[in-house]
Amino acid sequence: MEHYNPLLSRDTDAPKFITCGEIMLRLTPPNYEKIRMTSSFEASYGGSEANIALALANLGVDSTFFSVVPNNSLGKSAVRMLRSNDVHCTPMILATQQDVPTHRLGTYYLETGYGIRASKVTYDRKHSAITEYDFSRVDLEALLDGYDWLHLSGITPALAPNCRALTMDLLKTAKKKGLTVSFDGNFRSSLWSWEDARDFCTECLPYVDVLLGIEPYHLWKDENDHSKGDWKDGVPLQPSYEQQDEIFQRFIERYPNIKCIARHVRYAHSGSENSLKAFMWLDGHTFESKLFTFNILDRVGGGDAFASGLIYSMLHNYKAMDIINFAVASSAIKHTIHGDANITDDVGTIRNLMNMNYDIKR
Repeated sequence: MEHYNPLLSRDTDAPKFITCGEIMLRLTPPNYEKIRMTSSFEASYGGSEANIALALANLGVDSTFFSVVPNNSLGKSAVRMLRSNDVHCTPMILATQQDVPTHRLGTYYLETGYGIRASKVTYDRKHSAITEYDFSRVDLEALLDGYDWLHLSGITPALAPNCRALTMDLLKTAKKKGLTVSFDGNFRSSLWSWEDARDFCTECLPYVDVLLGIEPYHLWKDENDHSKGDWKDGVPLQPSYEQQDEIFQRFIERYPNIKCIARHVRYAHSGSENSLKAFMWLDGHTFESKLFTFNILDRVGGGDAFASGLIYSMLHNYKAMDIINFAVASSAIKHTIHGDANITDDVGTIRNLMNMNYDIKR
């Protein structure tokens, strides 16, 4: 008997997605409590790249996650969670203490905001397994065999020198093998400086096909005279269509390999109510999405849900306006779901929101 996952496509020509990053244990005080007040924590797992793999797998995409976790109960539990969401984990490395001396899974604590109080993240991920592993032992050519799309982010290279080398090697290998590569800068100030992030992420741009976000990258007005500034200097966090279009054009002029750029724009009315819209450059034009306003149950992973929505709709050849609206709707729905990832297994749910249809479905 042939074995297959009935939740994933049986089409052997369907695109195959792979991503690489750190998966962490997430500990959250219940009922919007602060850490100093709580006597218990809700445990789950998350991490930017893992969130995207989970979201795509739940939507039926053949999705694989590559990482290193300690060969102990925590590491195995993280793998089980991924597998329970139909993510392929064959390349995952369960490392021994000889491989990764500190032998630990990264952890982060989330205080969920409420009303005027914003959410707060505290990392405890130093010396995690992925930061101590020797990736020269991994055959990256073999790792990427058979895949069509690779996604990476600026979080992984921020973790340690070995992760920076891995990110660059994956980008170069994927380019050589003809994969579509998406990259999300995803700056984390607690992991590295703004300038270090810009320096490294700018080096990644020649290998990127789909760029998510416009920072942290150098986009100098004059490569030989940086005193003239960056094209993004002075552009507000909520830009006009014209301002965003100009920045997109500058990226494409400098990096003609980029086929698509997308970024979402957040309007925080309070810690519990936000609005989102997005801009996208594709096929020579800049598109602006609808504006979605919603109450927040769990904000973490909203950007990853946007990325997964964009990737899903591009893999399925949506029209440009549907791509960007589907991506924002994916992010908006994630804000109503506990945990890091957009665990939505019904594309119709996202498409209904994309079309501003809020009726009960029965």
